[in-house]
Amino acid sequence: MIARAKIAEMIAIGKPWLLLQSSPTSMRMKTLVGLSNNGTVIMWLRTQFKLALDIVEPTPFLLMLRPRSSAQQWVAAEDYRIEPTVPVFEFTDLYGNLCQRLVAQPGEFTVATSAEVMTADTLDTGTGAPFVLVQDLPDDVLNFLLPSRYCEAERFSQMTTEICADATPGYDQVASIVAWVASNIVYDYEGGHLLVSATEVNERGSGVCRDYAHLAIAMCRSVCIPARMVVGYLYELEPMDLHAWFEAYVGDRWYTFDVMRPLGTGGYVATGYGRDAADVAVFTQFGPPLIPRHLSVEVTEIERDVIGGSI
Repeated sequence: MIARAKIAEMIAIGKPWLLLQSSPTSMRMKTLVGLSNNGTVIMWLRTQFKLALDIVEPTPFLLMLRPRSSAQQWVAAEDYRIEPTVPVFEFTDLYGNLCQRLVAQPGEFTVATSAEVMTADTLDTGTGAPFVLVQDLPDDVLNFLLPSRYCEAERFSQMTTEICADATPGYDQVASIVAWVASNIVYDYEGGHLLVSATEVNERGSGVCRDYAHLAIAMCRSVCIPARMVVGYLYELEPMDLHAWFEAYVGDRWYTFDVMRPLGTGGYVATGYGRDAADVAVFTQFGPPLIPRHLSVEVTEIERDVIGGSI
């Protein structure tokens, strides 16, 4: 178990693939929110993503497929392969996401990633966590108060105020927003190919995980609660796919919320954070439209453990 948790990265470029590998180090479990107490159940998950395309002309790509260690997860091992050989350059975007840029050449092009990640079996909740005054917010949180392309916060102030009228300012307001979205927006997986804004989701009354997150984020921001979108993997999601949820900043920290799951349910692996879907696309292709020949997502459980004990 402990051997999984030390990270060292090797990036090999100039071969038919980009490879990242890990080797053992110290655990640092107490850096993970909600994992500092004995008896807490943790999960080791293996995430896998594969994308295959037929490229017709040199095509620039931006990729966002590498999870990073944070307060909610610890990345113990990674494997990242790009075929055939192309130069790959990695950078960190405005939100701390690990991004890769490349130009795919004509022919078959494949990206395959996998990671072993420690995450919580259940997430901590913060019922009663207080609202943070705007003037007291950290500088790097302020951007998540503003309207964005798919989260028109300025259009939801009155509606959200009415929905949250009986809730204590802060975490409880966000919980009320999540409950309202879950009750009023019907899940429609078949309609998920349409990328629409929070206003459109509210008007049509249906959507997928991304749409749920957009609407909830817009509502949070409309009452001055910072909220950001998260994309990544979710264990036991049906049907299996990449997933989107959101975080809200209350009680001087970020809390995870997901309209599709009960509060506190764990099994999340995040790969990207941003204002809305425009910031967290796992791959962005420039040029003539391309339809993936193959796209698959898998999340499997490796094992579970208990801090301070064993299952």
